[in-house]
Amino acid sequence: MRYLLHQLRWQDDEGQDIAEYAVMLAVILVLVIGTIQLVGGNANNVFSQVASAVQN
Repeated sequence: MRYLLHQLRWQDDEGQDIAEYAVMLAVILVLVIGTIQLVGGNANNVFSQVASAVQN
């Protein structure tokens, strides 16, 4: 019986770890997507300016 209780408690700990990793992954994805959007918008402006300069 003790073994069973120990196994149940161990499984609860693993579930908590998975939830923590999922939250960390979500935060990292939000940061990466935000950074890509910010850099992407700025890169588009730079390329447009260079294209205008080359055409003139």
